[in-house]
Amino acid sequence: MAKWTPKHEAPEPLEGPVVATITGGTILWFALFLVQLPFYGWFDDRDLTWWVWTCLAGGGLGLIGIWYVRGRDAAIKRHEAARTAEAAGTSAAGATSADETTPGA
Repeated sequence: MAKWTPKHEAPEPLEGPVVATITGGTILWFALFLVQLPFYGWFDDRDLTWWVWTCLAGGGLGLIGIWYVRGRDAAIKRHEAARTAEAAGTSAAGATSADETTPGA
């Protein structure tokens, strides 16, 4: 069997409202936990308490996810600002040197 090789490059990843998506998911996990909590006895009678604890774990991991994506978003914005400042500094320096070398300016 021949090894599979891609015939084209992978597309760029889609960027969207990542922080809002993770926050919404975390709220949903905690809401599901709170909705199931009054029925803990019913879940316990049927040996299904893992449903309750899964929702709590999802909410806890969501908090870690919010912390992570907020830091990632801030790092992306810092990188873009630095690139923009560098490009502006380069073009400003290029314009200054072009003015200095232009005769009669």
